[in-house]
Amino acid sequence: MVVLCGGVGAARFLEGVVRVVDAQSLTAIVNVGDDAEFHGLHVSPDIDTILYTLAGLVDPDQGWGVRGDTHLVQTELARLGRDTWFQLGDRDLATHIHRTALLHEGVPPTEVTARLARSLGVRARILPASDERQATMVRTDRGWLPFQEYFVHRRQQDDVREVRFDGAATPAPGVIDAIGDARVILVAPSNPIVSIGPILALAGVRAALARTQAPVVAISPIVGGEALKGPAAAMLASLGHEVSPAGVARLYADFLDVMVLDERDAALAPRIESAGPRAVVAPAIMRDLAAKEQLARIAIDAAGAPAVA
Repeated sequence: MVVLCGGVGAARFLEGVVRVVDAQSLTAIVNVGDDAEFHGLHVSPDIDTILYTLAGLVDPDQGWGVRGDTHLVQTELARLGRDTWFQLGDRDLATHIHRTALLHEGVPPTEVTARLARSLGVRARILPASDERQATMVRTDRGWLPFQEYFVHRRQQDDVREVRFDGAATPAPGVIDAIGDARVILVAPSNPIVSIGPILALAGVRAALARTQAPVVAISPIVGGEALKGPAAAMLASLGHEVSPAGVARLYADFLDVMVLDERDAALAPRIESAGPRAVVAPAIMRDLAAKEQLARIAIDAAGAPAVA
């Protein structure tokens, strides 16, 4: 099974998936367009959120970072006059120091991530979408901004007029093969523009999804005209897309077989199906672990695949 992932929504969804299928059969292809450098360290927010979540370490209130982490280093950096708008906990910093050291030694990001997963006891295969540096850039009325500048520093207050992906053009080794070999492909309830979009922008990924024989099932990140998490709704609107599961389905139309949408959007099902994908209406709010598992089972069942755990 393959899951295309980005952000907190994907991590929470994966919590449910690993309760339904054998984690060792799962490959999570994860967005790296959010990656950035802080204090000389390479930070991979989406990968780390997924690793910490599947390892049972994530801060449950934030949905990212390490539960109970301290911020002594960050406090000292601020005292020394360094910018500290991107919060990094002390235990979290250990991950970034280790990753950066391995990258400097020439270890590719796919292997770095595999080593981190093993050290945290994560059994699923966590695969960076690319081994190259990829940078999501957003154009606002202030000009072009790196994603973290827009997302964290400016707190998503700017209207996004355009999005581009700089740098990486090639998927990581194993990405295209994983898609081709999959029996089921799930698209997590992630921002379709800046979480799933960077993965789809890599050479050959959309084509691989379009030609696979595996059913492709997406879970809508939009419920009742609002994003489950983050700026997806505002971003869809400012870029001229419909803020609904139908709008998301159209962004995936060339490869999507099934769209799972929340019950409050049930009236949109005919519009989704008129565009091609089959619509499955189900509870899609992941309020607790039981709801995450239920949503995973619904998505897998919609693909016609049996749950095995």
